[in-house]
Amino acid sequence: MKQVTILIADDEAEIADLIELHLKKEGYDVLKAADGEEAVQAVQAHSVDLAILDIMMPKLDGYEVIRQIQERHQMPIIFVSAKTSDLDKIAGLVRGADDYITKPFNPMELIARVNAHLRRYMQMRQTAPSDKSKLEAGGLVIYPDQRTVTLYGETIELTPKEFDILLLLASYPKKVFSTENIFQHVWGDFYFETSNTVIVHIRTLRKKLRDDTNQNKLIKTVWGVGYTFNG
Repeated sequence: MKQVTILIADDEAEIADLIELHLKKEGYDVLKAADGEEAVQAVQAHSVDLAILDIMMPKLDGYEVIRQIQERHQMPIIFVSAKTSDLDKIAGLVRGADDYITKPFNPMELIARVNAHLRRYMQMRQTAPSDKSKLEAGGLVIYPDQRTVTLYGETIELTPKEFDILLLLASYPKKVFSTENIFQHVWGDFYFETSNTVIVHIRTLRKKLRDDTNQNKLIKTVWGVGYTFNG
């Protein structure tokens, strides 16, 4: 069985060493990077199953690292950052992170979240391919296996979480999902105190789909309840 490899990217050596110590106790292989460029190079050179990233790093910040990683790779990504406001957390999740933990943190909580995200990720990889090779609604086409989306023939670039939300809603047209439902389906085990994370993702998703001014919205708001796919 393949050994699970986790990347830690943080320019604070003490924090990286602390995380490494606890991950190795869990039996994980660990790669470390002291700046954003090293983090990208590590993912390119090794088979990485999960990444733990600081945001404020030299050379490339965590936002740029996550963008470059997700151009070619699919893996859970956890931000561990000293940026503690709700807006910072939402920004990190919107950029594509699966989770966001603020410094200082409890190492055992981080390990619990790592284990949960890896478990969900491995389960998704082992799931049998969908019977549907694509989902279509008007000019929108979703390819679940390739995780790509086109709108009237033009490829639409979505973050992993934006894609997961769109696929969830489009797989059950007319079904209404609350923000809590969406968060639990897409993010897994953890639900934040606010629904703003889902709301912000829906907002950016609508903009990318040019769905924010159209009378016949693909993603329809059901006021006081949640969202539904109007395909």
